[in-house]
Amino acid sequence: MQGGRRGDGDGAAAGAGQLGGPPGGERAGGAAEAGGGARRGEGAGHLGAVTLPGGQVADLLGTPAGAHRWLVAHGLAPADAALRETCAERLRVLREWIRALLASRVDGRTAPADALDAVNDALTRAPAASLLLWHPDRGLHRAAAHPTTQIVEHALAALAADAADLLTGPDADRLTACGSAPCNRYLLRHGRRHWCSTRCGDRARAARAYARRTRADET
Repeated sequence: MQGGRRGDGDGAAAGAGQLGGPPGGERAGGAAEAGGGARRGEGAGHLGAVTLPGGQVADLLGTPAGAHRWLVAHGLAPADAALRETCAERLRVLREWIRALLASRVDGRTAPADALDAVNDALTRAPAASLLLWHPDRGLHRAAAHPTTQIVEHALAALAADAADLLTGPDADRLTACGSAPCNRYLLRHGRRHWCSTRCGDRARAARAYARRTRADET
């Protein structure tokens, strides 16, 4: 990925959870969803190409242009950057590894070793230490190094960090899969809520009502 450098001190806080799904509803994430606009609280549910009713799929990382828009919207890339397909593919691959870790955490299974390796590799792709810099408007300040040749590396590292924070933080026990088929998002439970969005909740209630009517008609 090539392009202008992000402003010094800009935060790479896009949620791993929101990686590439459409907006709507409160979801889990840091990746999670994350993932970043904000960190934990709005993103894990957006991991992967989101399955919609009627067999449709929504994927905001499906093309280089779409992936670039998503990164810019979440402060992970400058608007004048040029994203190539190989870079978009790296983002899509990482989200599937994060999805595998979310699924294993929700299901109480051992975390897949290859998914751990992928996330740890992403975590080490960009320098973690903030450098001491000087700018005419700001004077001395600290900011992470962000060369134009490593924009995607910084994005991968930020998204992997959000996922790791979510999976090891106090909200991990509240992670659950959306209960409205065929949605494949994850969310943080609030009380009895088991849907990632109002739309999914409405669809689940409609499906239950239809099932009750069908049973009544059969008796």
